[in-house]
Amino acid sequence: METLNSRQVYANAWISVREDAVRRPDGSEGIYAVIDRPTVAIVVPRADDGSLHLVEQFRYPLGARRWEFPMGTAPDRAEQDPAELAVRELAEETGLTAGRMEHLGTIDVAAGMSSQRGHVYLATDLTEGTPHREHTEQDMRTSWFTADEFEAMVRDGGLPDAQSLAAFALLQLSRGPGRAGTPGTPR
Repeated sequence: METLNSRQVYANAWISVREDAVRRPDGSEGIYAVIDRPTVAIVVPRADDGSLHLVEQFRYPLGARRWEFPMGTAPDRAEQDPAELAVRELAEETGLTAGRMEHLGTIDVAAGMSSQRGHVYLATDLTEGTPHREHTEQDMRTSWFTADEFEAMVRDGGLPDAQSLAAFALLQLSRGPGRAGTPGTPR
């Protein structure tokens, strides 16, 4: 596919939207609207007992509060090393500091409309501290959930966040082929 031209149609501190005119391999022309966002780090904080730490906040586009793993991007659409971003987001949103941070994989956040990529990290050997949230995160709540509680939330629709679900899938797959199961429990 060939990009014929591209124009920015909107931008703010978090996103930019562009419209690209394209020529497909068959010669036909079309347009794509693309939401450009910087790299996001998604952090799966896991305690020694296998429980998982989630944050809950109001998601304006949905008009609802949602539980999810801690995640975020660098300010002002800047690109930042994903590993550094993961450390920052974990401390900022939860107050937790990880003694160990393991990269689990990379995801395309919404490939049909966005260029954003996500890097998923498992945070272990955790130390509690005080969150230092951004002003927009002032209503954020946090809580620990056992693996069974987490999985029940997913099954019951209480945790529909696609990035968190993808991060959990990568966590399960990190246990190796045929070894997916309850986090923290060897099979």
